[in-house]
Amino acid sequence: MLFDSARIPTSVVMGECWARDGLQNQAMVVPTDAKVEMITRIAEAGIPKIEATSFAHPRYLPQFADAEEVLRRIPRMPGVDYRAICTNLRAVQRAIASKEEGFGVDEIAMVLSSTDAHSRANVNLARDDHQRMLEEMTRLALDSGHVVFGWVLTSFGCPIQGDVDVDEVLRLGRWWKDIGATYIGFGDTTGSANPRQVDEFYTRALDAGFTTDEVVVHFHDTRGWGVANSLVALAHGLRHFDSSLGAIGGQPSTGAATYHHGHTGNTCTEDLVGMFEEMGVSTGVDIDALLAAGRRAEEILGRRLRSNFLLAGPVPHQGRRWDRERGLLDET
Repeated sequence: MLFDSARIPTSVVMGECWARDGLQNQAMVVPTDAKVEMITRIAEAGIPKIEATSFAHPRYLPQFADAEEVLRRIPRMPGVDYRAICTNLRAVQRAIASKEEGFGVDEIAMVLSSTDAHSRANVNLARDDHQRMLEEMTRLALDSGHVVFGWVLTSFGCPIQGDVDVDEVLRLGRWWKDIGATYIGFGDTTGSANPRQVDEFYTRALDAGFTTDEVVVHFHDTRGWGVANSLVALAHGLRHFDSSLGAIGGQPSTGAATYHHGHTGNTCTEDLVGMFEEMGVSTGVDIDALLAAGRRAEEILGRRLRSNFLLAGPVPHQGRRWDRERGLLDET
């Protein structure tokens, strides 16, 4: 039985990626004030893991030229961990410098492709060469007191090579653990995973010794399957879920390899949190505050985003009704 109550967790840990993975492919450069406002709203809504920025070179990703300024200004609240992505040694050095100055991040995320073809397209390095660089980056991050988050990109399919070998993906996950990563993410980089494939993958991953406290679920919603895939992961007892307000995000706007086709984006936070809560799985998130943040995200980006939950509202238990602009209202 897919929904075995003995395996479904009673609570999950949500990770919000709007400010980094979400914004990295947006044409407009979002003002620093708006980023700080949104990160503050997300933290106050009760999301404990927030991907705040990237230390990418501003020449390649001008969206994050304000990385240090954002980190200086965001609130530091008990129980909230901030994460930044680092793609090279210089990025890790910047993360360390910000920590030494008192406004750093708690976690440093790094990425490794499951295939050599994607590695060359994504970071312009053969995968073996990239692993050697990541080992040095990880040593620096751990020595400076950061938690390391290791990603295996294209874990469910490579947009260049095609199908990937699950054994190889799991081997790379173990490699991350061996060099010191606390969290392991198996990324559905271009949204190719389907629920049956996810079921088979996490069965093998858990059988191989990965735990529900270290694996982070992060599905892209390129084909609209992100919530379904996340639900299957929940049924396997997974507890850590990444998502993005309004389902924004995807391939960075760097002018590099254009291997995405169709609609990009992450699994929608509002939809995922709403579904978990309706199922009786606690997220610790204030629904009204989350939906207010979703509305504000649309205002900042100047368009309607892809949140079904924001549009339809919570299920009206106890006769309450939903107003998109004002939230949940009691019937009179």
